[in-house]
Amino acid sequence: MEINVSSEFGTLEGVILHSPGAEVENMTPENAQRALYSDILNLSIAKKEYQQVIGVLSKVTQTFEVKDLLAKTLSSPAVKEELVRSICAAEKQYQLVDELLALSPVALSKALIEGLPLKRNNLTTFLSEDRYSLHPLFNFYFTRDASISINNKVLIGKMANKVRDREATIMEAIFNHSGEFSTSTINPYNSQDARQITIEGGDVLIAREDVLVIGNGCRTTTQGIDFILSQILQQDKKGRFHIIVQELPHTPESFIHLDMLFTLLDFNKCMVYEPIILNSNKFQTVHITVDNGTVSIRSVDSILSALRSLGIDLEPIVCGGTKDSWTQEREQWHSGANFFALGPGKVMGYARNVNTLEEMNKHGFEIIRAKDVITNHIDLSAHNRYVVAIDGSELPRGGGGARCMTMPVRRTKISW
Repeated sequence: MEINVSSEFGTLEGVILHSPGAEVENMTPENAQRALYSDILNLSIAKKEYQQVIGVLSKVTQTFEVKDLLAKTLSSPAVKEELVRSICAAEKQYQLVDELLALSPVALSKALIEGLPLKRNNLTTFLSEDRYSLHPLFNFYFTRDASISINNKVLIGKMANKVRDREATIMEAIFNHSGEFSTSTINPYNSQDARQITIEGGDVLIAREDVLVIGNGCRTTTQGIDFILSQILQQDKKGRFHIIVQELPHTPESFIHLDMLFTLLDFNKCMVYEPIILNSNKFQTVHITVDNGTVSIRSVDSILSALRSLGIDLEPIVCGGTKDSWTQEREQWHSGANFFALGPGKVMGYARNVNTLEEMNKHGFEIIRAKDVITNHIDLSAHNRYVVAIDGSELPRGGGGARCMTMPVRRTKISW
């Protein structure tokens, strides 16, 4: 499959998913914060909810599972050795190299994702408070962050927290060596400013093939955005390209990424968290223009005004509805602004955010239950504009929604 994602809502043709597994339960309340969770999950319920995500997406597009892609990648002995040695070096677990290399590709894929239990075969390990020599990837079901499809290339995430570094290493190996995708990867780890650079996919939205909207907050630094700018300057010496940057609050933790506050739904509609995206506040919006290799930067009123000046005129739909600011806060906390597009005006999000769904319905979106799609009671191809409502009691506890849990690799090109 040739990678090509030039918008947030072109008809979906391929998406990478990771069904939550044992790694999600390999934490306790004591280490949940270190794992970047504010709560612990019930795996059996989370799995049932995630099956709705898979079930709906399987109806409309080709889906790829990380664990399967990784096992295929590891089937090459040379790639397997390179990846194992790279991970063990990065995590200072050199003693695990031989043990990991002895595993089959499927078993190794499982170990790299779910973790490797600590063997208490000496005094140091016996007294250690750690349970794992190779920690589980607690956050990997949020496949959005560790790699980012931008047009025909894949930008590898430079994660803000070391607990997620292995996710990016795995995704780079998959895109370079699984044989499933035709693309080239860009890795900011190799940059001179790598220490200061962080970039996560939840902050990067592709509004149009020549327009990125990027959040600058606790997970994506200004240096990370400058790295993206430098790549544009290297690759696009002619023509014009735009980056619209939105500063984000660092608290509360639900403001972790831009897509928790702003997502694109259609040619002319977007979902917004009103207090940050629409109302006056101290968080700047900046418009960067690259014109034939020349960079200009200016402050603008908002994301919407900047996009409007570029011919993208969006009607905002307010997360939580317009009646009550408390309701807006509550539903934003549970990913009420975080929608994933299956096509123009065809999106997926959590059913629990009832006020947000009611507001979408007022703006012409039909509300469709995920269960009805999966059981073939509803044929999505017969509906023009809709939101598929997926159950979400456990999944939101991890801190993300439908867009967070999906990494698109191909969409049809939008005709503007």
